[in-house]
Amino acid sequence: MPYRWAMSAAAPRGARSRRDLLIDTTLDVIAEHGVAGTTHRRVAAAAGVPLGSTTYYFADLADLLQAAFGRFADLISERFEARLAPARTPAEAITAITDFLLGDDDPRELALSYEFYALAIRQPAVAALVEAWFARSQQALAPFFDAVTARMIDTHVEGLFTYRGLAHDAADGPEIRRALELLSGISAAE
Repeated sequence: MPYRWAMSAAAPRGARSRRDLLIDTTLDVIAEHGVAGTTHRRVAAAAGVPLGSTTYYFADLADLLQAAFGRFADLISERFEARLAPARTPAEAITAITDFLLGDDDPRELALSYEFYALAIRQPAVAALVEAWFARSQQALAPFFDAVTARMIDTHVEGLFTYRGLAHDAADGPEIRRALELLSGISAAE
């Protein structure tokens, strides 16, 4: 089940609650300073709110981080689902996944993903968010692929996202498509 922490990211800035502002600002602080450099004081200062706001809305820093990473997982999942929505066949899904990987290279999101995964290793509540994120991706793939294939494609997408963010010789569209075809056992011509 997806974690819905607050309003849609499309909400106008003035319509966001202070809690939403703190969650969004926490993602910005994590992207810039990492989880280790994220503090209540730094988040409050970046959000332009009193320090007490962070402890008013969140029990502790772990709660704030969990809310931020829940928001992040939802935003990425919504974008992935939107890319897949027009697809009607496995071949169209492969095209959508390829486009998702090629069109969503964002260094900020890459940094957030790494921080999210690293924190999940040490905090079971965050690990549960990561597992829910993976499950949601696989559910989006389910109309096109069996459960094992969906899991393998999701694993490949996660790994390729990481690889493309770090490698100087990142995979291009034809290479990504070919790998997805091999994993799914279909041809884009099908």
